Amino acid sequence: MFERFTADDMVLHGKAFAQDELQHNLIHFISEIADATKFKSIDGNLIFTQSTGHNPWLWVSNELEPEQREKLVQELVEYVKDDGYGGISAEPETAKLFARAFCEVKGALFHTSMMLEAYHCPEVIKPVNVRGHLQQATMEHTATIAGFMAGFSEDAFGMQAAKLEILLSMAEAAAGSGQMFLWMVEGIPVSMAKIAHRSTKHARINDVYTLPFHRKQGYASALVAELCAQLLLEKLTPMLYADAKNPDSNKVYQSIGFVEAGRIADIKFD
Repeated sequence: MFERFTADDMVLHGKAFAQDELQHNLIHFISEIADATKFKSIDGNLIFTQSTGHNPWLWVSNELEPEQREKLVQELVEYVKDDGYGGISAEPETAKLFARAFCEVKGALFHTSMMLEAYHCPEVIKPVNVRGHLQQATMEHTATIAGFMAGFSEDAFGMQAAKLEILLSMAEAAAGSGQMFLWMVEGIPVSMAKIAHRSTKHARINDVYTLPFHRKQGYASALVAELCAQLLLEKLTPMLYADAKNPDSNKVYQSIGFVEAGRIADIKFD
């Protein structure tokens, strides 16, 4: 019923997945990771991927009838029941289907940790009268990026900063990737954002962060808008995920042209 697949598999380019592709865009990224778990149903109506240390991402075709969806998810749970997954990320109803069935087998409970809103930006609206300019990060910005990453983790996930050496390693990789960008005001970095991944149709932006004492100035809006403009020139549609419970960030994205494209429930198993 299930088989492994690779990043160039037709299941990722088929009509069924294309209908939900934007909402499930992270599946493209996970599918490119060499040691990630990647399998699909033989009929191409289900995709299950997981990178080490993270929730699996699950997609089930909306073309199936409810009973068919439930049966396929039950078969998936039977297939993976011996694995120690800590949660699931999927369209909310699909996530609940999997969580109920998996936790029943495991004798566990589950709760929704976060609800993500997927957005895409078919046409960018650049804010006006915002001071500063876009600059690609370089290795000299490593320490600054590490500080931004620490603040981002605390704001987004309530997590204390990782150890300094881990943060610096992550920041060094980001600075050297050529995909991390800063908004500079009078020579000072005040905001950051990263082009995390490009798929055939979309480019995903993440790690959007502004220092607390520089907020409400339009810097993040201007930075993300400039990145969107560049990506649209590449014939890629910018997309990102935002915490549905954060009204400020959602308003920022909507103000520069981002449009809702569906939700993903991040469920944790207790």
